[in-house]
Amino acid sequence: MEAIIFVGLQASGKSTFYKNNYFNTHLRISNDLLKTKYREKKLLEICLETSMPFVVDNTNPTREVRAKYIDVLKGSKFRIICVYFRIDLERSLAWNRGRSGAALVPDVGIFDTHKRIDVPTMAEGFDELHYVDIIDDQFIVKAWHEI
Repeated sequence: MEAIIFVGLQASGKSTFYKNNYFNTHLRISNDLLKTKYREKKLLEICLETSMPFVVDNTNPTREVRAKYIDVLKGSKFRIICVYFRIDLERSLAWNRGRSGAALVPDVGIFDTHKRIDVPTMAEGFDELHYVDIIDDQFIVKAWHEI
């Protein structure tokens, strides 16, 4: 079983990447979708109880935020995988401007997340670490040692 934790700015392609790669195999846990930490906690508990693979599709910018998931997962049957969306502030701002309604994030929110991002490391407790680049509108996944 896999527990995948995304790390990246708003409008960096995380949800699209989820839809393209995990929609049919992993449950999506997202603050945008669930709206409350209580709902997120309950859904995470269900995934653990039922061995359901899942993706945490949030910005998860800091080690402290990611540690909350890693601490819960340690000792479980889940492999903890981090997928880091390389930070391209200008691209995220441009993609965000193409959004509308509730999906549109104020620029200040993207700037704030960019400022707070801690680049993930294996020392945090991940079993695997990958990064995603977007080249010619294609998601390119690379092993961490290639960064």
